[in-house]
Amino acid sequence: MNPKLPAAIAAIALSISLPLLAEEPAKPPLDSTAWQWAALVAKKTDVGARRDVVQQPTRTLDELEMHISTLNPHTASHPPHTHPNEEMVIVKEGTLQAHVNGKEIVVTAGGVLFFASMQPHAVQNIGDTPATYYVINWASPGSKKKQIPPPPSGLSAQ
Repeated sequence: MNPKLPAAIAAIALSISLPLLAEEPAKPPLDSTAWQWAALVAKKTDVGARRDVVQQPTRTLDELEMHISTLNPHTASHPPHTHPNEEMVIVKEGTLQAHVNGKEIVVTAGGVLFFASMQPHAVQNIGDTPATYYVINWASPGSKKKQIPPPPSGLSAQ
């Protein structure tokens, strides 16, 4: 076998795969718009359903991401986690228990949660009926690229 053949094969494979790894083209900033509930398709998840609304930059944010989650009774969306973006949750129906600043807080229909950047958070449905809530995430300019330190300990919920 020609000793240069493996290197040539690797170079060809790399030239074919590099364009596939490139980031998708940037989306334009979101214009003022509206979304109708009936048009938002519910996709089943392991714990309920999710309706994706939007995920793109705005004129002032690197990214605005909104979706609507429905959790089956007595299920959690995921374990507590952190991320650089900030997040708001508005409960449409049902009863959620939220992990906020190390405390468990019960939030019912009409309640609002705010999760600050890099603070552990999670929600679970503690009720006997599905819980549906709106999730609004935003990434401030540059926040996805910079290291955001965790907040000091000892913060409390409002």
